[in-house]
Amino acid sequence: MASNLLLPPVRGFPLSGGKYPKHPRRIPLHPLNPSSSSSSSSSSSSSSKCISSSRRRPSVARAVKEEVIQSPNSDPALDSKTSLPASSKLVLVVGGTGGVGQLIVASLLDRNIKSRLLLRDPEKAATLFGKQDEETLQVYKGDTRNPEDLDPSIFEGVTHVICCTGTTAFPTKRWDGDNTPEKIDWEGVRNLVSALPSSLKRIVLVSSVGVTKFNELPWSIMNLFGVLKYKKMGEDFLCSSGLPFTIIRAGRLTDGPYTSYDLNTLLKATAGQRRAVLMGQGDKLVGEVSRIVVAEACIQALDIEFTEGKIYEVNSVEGDGPGTDPQKWREIFRTAEAK
Repeated sequence: MASNLLLPPVRGFPLSGGKYPKHPRRIPLHPLNPSSSSSSSSSSSSSSKCISSSRRRPSVARAVKEEVIQSPNSDPALDSKTSLPASSKLVLVVGGTGGVGQLIVASLLDRNIKSRLLLRDPEKAATLFGKQDEETLQVYKGDTRNPEDLDPSIFEGVTHVICCTGTTAFPTKRWDGDNTPEKIDWEGVRNLVSALPSSLKRIVLVSSVGVTKFNELPWSIMNLFGVLKYKKMGEDFLCSSGLPFTIIRAGRLTDGPYTSYDLNTLLKATAGQRRAVLMGQGDKLVGEVSRIVVAEACIQALDIEFTEGKIYEVNSVEGDGPGTDPQKWREIFRTAEAK
């Protein structure tokens, strides 16, 4: 799940309570051969490493390309790769192999937008996105929970960032290895934001509806282990960072997450009807949202100037949606501000 325009500090959880460096300690990058990269998602990697995604079929990218997510009335000219030229952007996606992240990366590849991934397990990129030229997709090994992993070389040339990291709200196997909401949604976001260069044009953070209401029912139930509290702390830190940001608070996520290597079939089977977008501000929306819609909202927000410094909540319902039409997305974001 994942909205509010003004972000008051979370009472009882001051941002200054923990000791951490404003600029994390960094380490040099070393080339990594894809065949020797670790398959572990350990939080204690000793170095950040760069590889190119170079193996297996581009299943996710092809799936997104084949998935007809645009409205029947979308303008094909606006949906073409030429609408967002690769030469103008280098987008760093953090959490790029998760349920929302893999859709973001696949859509960026389909648009011919140069992308860079920061992953604990670079092998997943090869599995999901297949063979890609390094000029199109670069993969760095690193963990946002470890400030030492966030070497400045990772951010060289990066113009935009989309952060869609996350874990489960309640204890599951995904919490193994200290993969908890506190570590991911608070410490990881804090470390990433602290390491980003001031030259960045935009960072888009995926968060959750209900973060301003974590002490109220029914949100307090979801927040039993702190997921909403820690997401709000991450939001607050970003808002006070001075970086140009947009926050997308998603409702309960539907469509996926996709775990099969054959994502063509999964996308066609599940991306179905929830394409009409509901967007608001003030943490008032309650409902569900397709991961495909969240991914597209993040990509569109990168280029809509008036979304800078704003927070939006997003749901989706059955019906025709904006697809990848930039003008329709501008209207949706603008309408949300007028409500």
